[in-house]
Amino acid sequence: MSLACGIDEAGRGPLAGPVYAAAVILNPKNKIFGLNDSKKLSHKKLLLLSDEIKSNALDYSYSSASVKEIDSLNILNASLLAMYRAFCGLRVKPDYVLVDGIYTPEIKGFKIDAIVRGDSLVAEISAASIIAKVERDRYMCELDLKYPQYNLRKHKGYPTKEHIELLKEHGVIDIYRKSFRPVKDLIQKIDT
Repeated sequence: MSLACGIDEAGRGPLAGPVYAAAVILNPKNKIFGLNDSKKLSHKKLLLLSDEIKSNALDYSYSSASVKEIDSLNILNASLLAMYRAFCGLRVKPDYVLVDGIYTPEIKGFKIDAIVRGDSLVAEISAASIIAKVERDRYMCELDLKYPQYNLRKHKGYPTKEHIELLKEHGVIDIYRKSFRPVKDLIQKIDT
């Protein structure tokens, strides 16, 4: 029986915080029901599934790429770096790797395929999507404790109207991706 590793990321779109990725090898003998793209699941369901995946998977790993890495590499390459790091954290080695989207990290010695909408179509990728999302959200809630004025707990760094207003009011600090247009525009306004 061949083992698939699913890889996905969470947090490419936000203005703040790192991008996360997870790699998951499910146990073919322990089917997990309800797996789907993390964006289609309620917060409560995400937490339940994340715990179930961690308890029942053959192996899982998650990692991130920092705001500095996002700003120096660009968000795509930082996402691929986080994916690579997540894969390297696995103790069990799969027979092949499936990645959500159209780009794959460079992982030598493994057959690797990109699958568009893989987070909705492939259980292993769905599981990775869920772990990455839950871990990133958890980290953003930790940041919220340090910087409550930005209300990160609510929007998780995404560019909501409220978040943009709070960013204008309180200014750009080091948790922000300075290469992202709304943040860059705000910095330019402040500098002029």
